[in-house]
Amino acid sequence: MTLKKSVLLPFTFLIASFLFQQCGQPGARNEPFDRHGHLVYTRHARCRMDCRHINEKEIKEILEKGEINYAKSEPNGHPDPKYAFEGYTDEGQHLRVVFAPSKNDIIVITCIELGMEWECHCN
Repeated sequence: MTLKKSVLLPFTFLIASFLFQQCGQPGARNEPFDRHGHLVYTRHARCRMDCRHINEKEIKEILEKGEINYAKSEPNGHPDPKYAFEGYTDEGQHLRVVFAPSKNDIIVITCIELGMEWECHCN
């Protein structure tokens, strides 16, 4: 083995190990807010949850495991930024939930079951 390879190989291994550890850490995502907070549900969110048969457990699942869909988000929204999280629940529901991070809480704005049409009369 040449001197160049003997120096480069351990260095490459160290970088790969560091990147693997960072990607595998919970909360290591480069995201605009912490997913671990107290959830506060708006009246609109509660109404949508009711007519779309979505419960708090499923909302929490999407917050924990879902991915942010930036095309459906408003990161520069006022008064608060809004982020649309999408994912599948343990029961296989494909949901989009819109969250707004605040100082001490995470506000649940609304929720949608993608691919399903539910009749709702929420304001």
